[in-house]
Amino acid sequence: MFNHKIYIKLLALIFAFVLIFSSACFAGDSIYVWSTETKPINDTVETNANTTETQETATTNNLNLDCGSAILIEQHSGQVLYEQNMHEKLRPASVTKIMSILLIMEAIDSGRLSYTDKVPCTENAASMGGSQIWLDVREELTVDEMLKAICIVSANDCTVAMAEYLAGSQESFVEQMNAKAKELGMSDTTFKNCHGIDEDGHVTSAYDIALMSRELLNNHPDITKYTTVYMDSLRDGKSSLVNTNKLIRNYKGATGLKTGSTSVALYNLSSSATRDDLSLIAVIMKAPTSAIRFSNAQKLLDYGFNNFQYKKLASKGDTLKSVSVNKGIETTVNGILENDSGVLIQKGQDKNIQQVMELPESLQAPITQGQTIGSITYTLDGKEIGKVNIVAEKTIEKNSAFNMLESIYSKWFSLLRT
Repeated sequence: MFNHKIYIKLLALIFAFVLIFSSACFAGDSIYVWSTETKPINDTVETNANTTETQETATTNNLNLDCGSAILIEQHSGQVLYEQNMHEKLRPASVTKIMSILLIMEAIDSGRLSYTDKVPCTENAASMGGSQIWLDVREELTVDEMLKAICIVSANDCTVAMAEYLAGSQESFVEQMNAKAKELGMSDTTFKNCHGIDEDGHVTSAYDIALMSRELLNNHPDITKYTTVYMDSLRDGKSSLVNTNKLIRNYKGATGLKTGSTSVALYNLSSSATRDDLSLIAVIMKAPTSAIRFSNAQKLLDYGFNNFQYKKLASKGDTLKSVSVNKGIETTVNGILENDSGVLIQKGQDKNIQQVMELPESLQAPITQGQTIGSITYTLDGKEIGKVNIVAEKTIEKNSAFNMLESIYSKWFSLLRT
């Protein structure tokens, strides 16, 4: 038995040197190009949208919107699909609260604030007019309850209470609002308060409202747990809440977002909806009536859904091809997609999308997990609309006589034991 084991080890050693020598003689590094004109493109979860350069933004009032300004954007890319006076500075009314909600959600998602934290009501918060739930200075509501009241019925008293709780005073909170607006590129905006009650110099634009709406929905999607609720209640059912955004009830795919109106600002709305992976944000400002703001927003959303589609191009982690590995402890490695990718296109253009993959036929070890080993490029009518790196799924170490012998001996020893 002892001589038999020595004989097996000697055979394994000879076999290892033969393999090493042969691999050194046949290494290659040619590039493989794969054109998939007829291969269907993977179409799954969407993120990180890219946009084509073939779209022309509709800038005339061909939808016959009856409002001071309007805009329609695709939520993920931010591409403007329709606009009317989108940079005109107007009073936002309670649409202001989108920024207040954004700062609240940032505090929650960063861990500085919890949904279960109890928020007191100050005299200042209790004295707010307009939309409110009549907070009492003797009561406390959780952050969850405050968000319900702010998002569903646009409660001014809850908005001020949250601002004071987070920043110490409404004034300090407003400073944070303006700082965030500057960070987002909202150059048409100046906030004077956190609630939107008319105040000289408190202005924004349809474009800027779309920017902060997009930031809220993209980076804090949990907010839709509040903005999609049509009816709810507080105080053990004693206080009923009915959403001021009527599209939540009657528009398919509606995800929010916020209404606003005063006698000076007239009727404003930031509305959002998602259908078939296409997410849109429509903003209406200075509509003459509440009904017109909703009908105008619906026209914008319908225009977007009827004329555009979101096409998924790539899904992060998908395996594209197994590539042979020379001089590695393993002979192949999977090439996977590094990121997600998608594109906003006009309806019907998806059949013209082509993809070309560039990937070596073989690779030389060592290879590191996540190392770029190729790419896949997507084109529409000859124009590049997306490109995603192909990376190695795992690390492949370089082979040596020692680890090859060790591997072979281990396999032989396992066979002998069985």
